[in-house]
Amino acid sequence: QVQLVESGGGLVQPGGSLRLSCAVSGRFLRINDMGWYRQAPGKERELVAAITRGGSANYADFVKGRFTISRDNFKNTVYLQMNSLLPEDTAVYYCNAQISMDYWGKGTLVTVSS
Repeated sequence: QVQLVESGGGLVQPGGSLRLSCAVSGRFLRINDMGWYRQAPGKERELVAAITRGGSANYADFVKGRFTISRDNFKNTVYLQMNSLLPEDTAVYYCNAQISMDYWGKGTLVTVSS
C-alpha cells in the first residue's frame, strides 16, 4: 500500500516562508511525476507545481517566482519551498504522486495571516 505524508504546514505572516515535504512510502517500482495541489475554502483543488522524475518543473502562474518544487528520488520525497507568501495562499496543500495510478496525501494546512 502506498502512503503519502505531508508535513511543514502552519501559520505564517504575509511575506514569510514555509517548506512543505511529502514522503512516499510503500511497495512500488518508481514514482513518475509528483506535484503539489491546493484547495482553499469554497474553491476547487488546483495545481500549484509539478515535477517530473528527471526534475523538469512547471508552476501555476500565481506562484511563479515565489515557490520552488524539488524532489529527492532516493528518498521518494517531494518538497515545496514557498517564499513571499500572501494571504491568498492560505489553503490545504496536497501532495500527488503518479505511480501505477494517482496517489494523494491527506493534506497540510497553510495559513498566511498577520
